[in-house]
Amino acid sequence: MAHPDLQPFSLLSSDTVPGLEPWVAMPYRDTPRFDAATVLQQWRRLHVGHGMPPPAPGPLAEGWAFYHSGEFERAANLGLRHGREGLVLANQATAIYANYLEPREACRQAMFKQVAERAAAQVEDEPENWQALYWQAYALGRYSQGISVARALAQGLGSKVKGALERVIALQPRHAAAHVALAAFHAEVIDKVGALVGRMTYGVRAETAIELFQHGLELHPNSPGALMEYARGLLMLEGEARMAEATGLYERAAAIEPVDARERLDVELARAGLSD
Repeated sequence: MAHPDLQPFSLLSSDTVPGLEPWVAMPYRDTPRFDAATVLQQWRRLHVGHGMPPPAPGPLAEGWAFYHSGEFERAANLGLRHGREGLVLANQATAIYANYLEPREACRQAMFKQVAERAAAQVEDEPENWQALYWQAYALGRYSQGISVARALAQGLGSKVKGALERVIALQPRHAAAHVALAAFHAEVIDKVGALVGRMTYGVRAETAIELFQHGLELHPNSPGALMEYARGLLMLEGEARMAEATGLYERAAAIEPVDARERLDVELARAGLSD
């Protein structure tokens, strides 16, 4: 069943939609490379931020090897070919590719809507599937940023993002990425509507954002993405007074040795942020 607020999208891939340009390739030759065996050997480190159990050896493990090597299109297509068991792989590969590499705004937004729809349909069937809840929230959050946070709040998307992330944390308390994403939500809402309106209308608080950021980093201290989100959150909440601390967080992120393709992309963003 499709999510009532989202229209269905087919997979936006050159393998399944004739005439569409291929997804953009990873631009960095030093991106770590994996096969199915090395993904399974390093699974705990690769997925420390989500706490997801590893797949059985076989095609899905190969798909995760594509994902962690930066072959996002191959990973997404393989995941979809394996039905419900492959949805997390397909959604994660599509969402991360759209966020970091897709240059076409309309295509990027369509991808986020596609992921949100697939994940929402899965949540309807499996209300306690915290992986589906997280990718629903991630995709809706990124889609909201694309249309503007204020407009997304007016459409009620903010409450869906917040509710999904809170549910993820209730079901999986060690989900570091959900803590950081919920912290960033609190910070962004306060930045857009102010502390008073944010607290009274959306239930967000600056102190809650800081606590969530810090707990997320306790769970996954070497996440370059989380470090940058915390830095941005500090600046949204307290402005120039936290600039030195935010810069330090970016420096920590830029110095991390990336473990996979996504971390490689995050490290590059941290380096670019320091050079601006």
